[in-house]
Amino acid sequence: EWGLPIWKTDAEGVRHDGAEAQKEGLPALKDGGQPVRSGKWQIMINGESYKWIVAEAAKKALGLDRIEERVFIVHLINDKNDPTRIAGAAGFSVRENKIYIYKAKAVMLAAGGCVNLFRPRSVGEGSGRAWYPVWNAGSTYAMAAEAGAEMTMMENRFVPARFKDGYGPVGAWFLLFKAKATNAYGEDYMVKNKEMLNDYPPYGQAAVPASCLRNHLMLKEMKDGHGPIYMDTVTALAKLAETLTPKEVKHLEAEAWEDFLDMC
Repeated sequence: EWGLPIWKTDAEGVRHDGAEAQKEGLPALKDGGQPVRSGKWQIMINGESYKWIVAEAAKKALGLDRIEERVFIVHLINDKNDPTRIAGAAGFSVRENKIYIYKAKAVMLAAGGCVNLFRPRSVGEGSGRAWYPVWNAGSTYAMAAEAGAEMTMMENRFVPARFKDGYGPVGAWFLLFKAKATNAYGEDYMVKNKEMLNDYPPYGQAAVPASCLRNHLMLKEMKDGHGPIYMDTVTALAKLAETLTPKEVKHLEAEAWEDFLDMC
């Protein structure tokens, strides 16, 4: 399990979170332990645990003497003899008054997406609370464009759905907690507009249509004047609670509200 506590299912089919499973002595995966299955599409987000493990492997592979952290790269440097190639990069330290210039034969640009395109509901000192890391300032797009890169598919910008007073990811509510989104008349627009999915084979016929297609059907309702859009969290939690113990319900509610909708 490479250091990450995995949710387990015991012999009675009861789910235990990772720390609880370890404490109660449930077998590890390599010893026949049964992991909790998240679903066909949506999986629980454990990035805060994964990143430490991946970073440790990278440090061992590269060597600490070849890694410089807390340097914010802001500009790619083109080769003076071949403007189509990148010869280095420039950045600054976020802790010291230093500028860094790097030489390179090749550069991998993996600076994430762009956050705070839209104002979060948090204000003042809390305005930095966002689902995406606030330091994802769009560098992936800006530096590549400034260097003259071919921005293949970069014009195809995807903006996920967000619900009022809850700017966390809603995909988990739809796919993991099985919540339904409806128009102002209580109609499930995924059922109502199902024929529209036939225009996008094979993705429209998948067991779970992709987020962009779900948003496409939602936008049709908005354009037709059938908004606002509601997410029926009450029914979803009540349905899940039918097969859970009171302790599991309490954990579910904390997971559903604090980890997703109320995180931003």
